[in-house]
Amino acid sequence: MPLVHHEGGMDAESFTAFADQLRRYVRERLIPAEPEVIAADRVPDAILDEMRAMGLFAITVPEAHGGIGMNVSQYVETIRLLAHAAPAYRSALSISVGMVCSALKAAGTEAQKAEWLPRIARGMIASFALSEPGSGSDSAGLMTRAVRDGSDWILTGTKRYITNAPMAELALVMARTHPERLPGNAHVSAFLVPMDRPGVSVGRPDRKMGQAGSQIADIVLDEVRLPHDALLGGEEGKGFRAAMQSLDNGRLSVAAAATGYARRILETATRYATERQAFGEPIASFQLIQAMLADSEAEIYAAECMLADACRLADTGRRVTIEAAAAKMFASEMCGRVADRCVQIHGGAGYLAEYPAERFFRDARLYRIYEGTTQILQLVIARAMLKALAAEA
Repeated sequence: MPLVHHEGGMDAESFTAFADQLRRYVRERLIPAEPEVIAADRVPDAILDEMRAMGLFAITVPEAHGGIGMNVSQYVETIRLLAHAAPAYRSALSISVGMVCSALKAAGTEAQKAEWLPRIARGMIASFALSEPGSGSDSAGLMTRAVRDGSDWILTGTKRYITNAPMAELALVMARTHPERLPGNAHVSAFLVPMDRPGVSVGRPDRKMGQAGSQIADIVLDEVRLPHDALLGGEEGKGFRAAMQSLDNGRLSVAAAATGYARRILETATRYATERQAFGEPIASFQLIQAMLADSEAEIYAAECMLADACRLADTGRRVTIEAAAAKMFASEMCGRVADRCVQIHGGAGYLAEYPAERFFRDARLYRIYEGTTQILQLVIARAMLKALAAEA
């Protein structure tokens, strides 16, 4: 199906057709393949190739670089639809088309964009390498070092919990380019690191509570030599600022993932409630079961509205740090509550691996942690509020 681009995203008719095609693909192909993904703990290559052929890796890449050029609202809706299936599918895609693509568009030199954006559009898998053994949310305190050697840079350090590390071709790596903390975090820069570069190694994939098929691992940088043009934006500090701003994009993506998965979980719980009999009637006829279903529907609807509003503002070019943080915080907590209710509605069956409720429960837990824990997002929101108030004084 041809994907038509116009200024500000795809035209509405083309996007509707694309969304319908994706919705069918998720239900007819991706959901049935979930047992295979879980058993192998990875998304099959055949499915990744199908996703590439559908243009899913090109959705946020500008048309000039071989992409589709969706706006924020269309991108987030695509992620929400994709997230109806197991989280691994979104993870394989979203780092490339989300944070890495966003940082390249915002801060990359023309040469960097020309080199990497077409590769993302064709389906290159990338990683966003920020967290370290000693720093996660304290991104400005990271210890990976980038030292000048002539016109080159030499990177040394370890990155931890890096999504897609075992399969990535490129990592956007945050590293200190100055030993002291500088105002505005100017002591940290971002580097485009090909994963086949000498000195780059990847640890064994970590075993996780849930989200099977989405692989994370350490990335170890042992005196990795990079040319100067690997520095995102071509100047120290610039790429890191863009990378941090791309977290707004990442948080909207996680909010969409949590919201889409919550819809899947609620559908499963509702179906089970209509099929499970107790005292001679479906448990869906019991008011306390109905209350759990209704609360879940209301919370999902609220998250969908928050997402739509935040994306609308982002499409006007406005920074949406508060809105993205709020949407991610609410949606991730909401998804956890919906998953918990799903287990409760299933009763004893909800605790068995034979039914999907326990997998949903484990999968949902991560949404409250990555791309900013709930507690960090509370700080982000409150500090932005206080800063805005001080600016008015």
